[in-house]
Amino acid sequence: METRFDVVVVGSGAGALLSAVKAADEGMTVLVVEKADLVGGTSATSGGGIWIPDNHDMRRRGIRDSVGAAFTYVKACAKGQASDERILAYVETAREMAMYLEQIGVSYRCMDKYADYYPAMEGAMPGGRTMDPVKFNAARLGIEGLNLMRNTNPGQLMFGRMTIDAFEARSILARERKGKWIIARIMLRYMLDYPWRNKTRRDRRMTGGQALVGGLFAALRKRGGQVWLNTPLQELQMEYGRVTGIVVQRDGVPVTVLARKGVVLAAGGFERNQAMREQYLPQPTDQAWTATPPVCNSGDAIRAGEQVGAALHLMAHTWGAPTLSVPKEEKFRALFVERSLPGCLVVNAQGRRFVNESGPYPEFQQAMYADHARTGGAIPAWIIFDADFRHKYPMGPLMPGSAMPDHRMRKSWLETVYWKDDTLEGLAARIGVDGAGLQESVARMNAYAASGKDLEFDRGGNVFDRYYGDVSVKPNPNLAPIAKGPFYAMKLFPGDIGTKGGLLTDQHARVLTAAGKPIEGLYCIGNSSASVMGPAYPGAGSTLGPAMTFGFKAVAHIAGKPIALQRVDLLQRREARETVA
Repeated sequence: METRFDVVVVGSGAGALLSAVKAADEGMTVLVVEKADLVGGTSATSGGGIWIPDNHDMRRRGIRDSVGAAFTYVKACAKGQASDERILAYVETAREMAMYLEQIGVSYRCMDKYADYYPAMEGAMPGGRTMDPVKFNAARLGIEGLNLMRNTNPGQLMFGRMTIDAFEARSILARERKGKWIIARIMLRYMLDYPWRNKTRRDRRMTGGQALVGGLFAALRKRGGQVWLNTPLQELQMEYGRVTGIVVQRDGVPVTVLARKGVVLAAGGFERNQAMREQYLPQPTDQAWTATPPVCNSGDAIRAGEQVGAALHLMAHTWGAPTLSVPKEEKFRALFVERSLPGCLVVNAQGRRFVNESGPYPEFQQAMYADHARTGGAIPAWIIFDADFRHKYPMGPLMPGSAMPDHRMRKSWLETVYWKDDTLEGLAARIGVDGAGLQESVARMNAYAASGKDLEFDRGGNVFDRYYGDVSVKPNPNLAPIAKGPFYAMKLFPGDIGTKGGLLTDQHARVLTAAGKPIEGLYCIGNSSASVMGPAYPGAGSTLGPAMTFGFKAVAHIAGKPIALQRVDLLQRREARETVA
């Protein structure tokens, strides 16, 4: 069986859907093939943030940024693991892509106080580059379309049902004065939406990755783009050195789909492929630790590209994040922000701290591996907090004790999700951590909380750390004593929100061979490609931003309208500096 389109896109996350919408807007016929039975991939379960330097909303808010500063920053982050041309292509085109999103009905606003992840590096910004999706009305997608789309993570919902955006989450977690009013407003809005709640349990008000994917999926449906679900990629078709289509499995039958103009691989990374994890990633490693959806992201596109001669790059790297297990949930939960709240600390089996708990999640995961190599005790690690923390703040699946006290939680969670004891010594014994080491670490943390200065890891010492701190806690919003029993512990693993190694590509997202030659007709974006950010994570949205930007660039190239580099003087300056050095 054979069918034909101008452009074939493999995968249905944000990068894939944007590529398909853009192809349709360029007058091309387009097909999206998705391995899973739902649209959206990891993007639908994400926060939906995109990292866009010098974006249009920064200008509206009077925040000054520049392509030059962004190039300098990403160049330093990438550590020579991404070409200067590709970095420049990203920082130049990202803002154009973001404005295109606005045009097709997927609006974003910048988070003016959310800093880049490495605020001390040259070119970093104290806020504005990360953008959060504006809420999207699910009625625009319709119940039929909504039922075809992957739902969000339980951790991104209030009480398992109500959506919340990044601005609201920050106000609530930081215990700003308006936080309680935000909670009340969200609950009231949801409860009064009777007509919609009679149709579905899912909130009409889509936020985060749901708003992003919902908006893109609605735009694609409006344009008549086709989506085949339950259709895994088998292999790429190649003739005379050019990729001409793909072979998929559909209804149990191999189907050849010809692509007149190009194939875009956008099927995610390989974090769900245990064999590939063991082949490429640091050990120990377990696909169960990842926070991405099961079935997805098994490396199919990467393997298919490799079979036609594509080069691989950055295969030992992930978008790391500490994760924890919650029984009956389909995947582990990533612990993004709760670590920043005052009154907790993270220790290894020796009871010793080894990381700034409030730091960026990829650095946290890397610190787990580094400490485990030294001590053998950081996988798993343990996050420890006391009764005051438990009363005030959430921690993974645990709602604040003020809203859900221990006696109302599932009994099966005790000593599976959390451990508890009246004393630190008793807690250490329950979790197999050295008791003396834990008590010493807590004593030091309590001294740091009093002085406001973490002498070991400088927690709370920069603008990024403080973003999710408690504004009411002085002198450091990330530090508070751990002194009141009972004491609690939760087990952390070195998980991820995807792998970042994949097919090597150029500034137009064309897949390259080991000799640096483009494979005609083949493009790759998102986590199927090697990250433009190299081994680093410059800021929130560094996965989705590049995925959609290079999808935008790939389609422009396919349509015969390649987007040229503008600030080539930046490349020349770098070359001159390197020559002098």
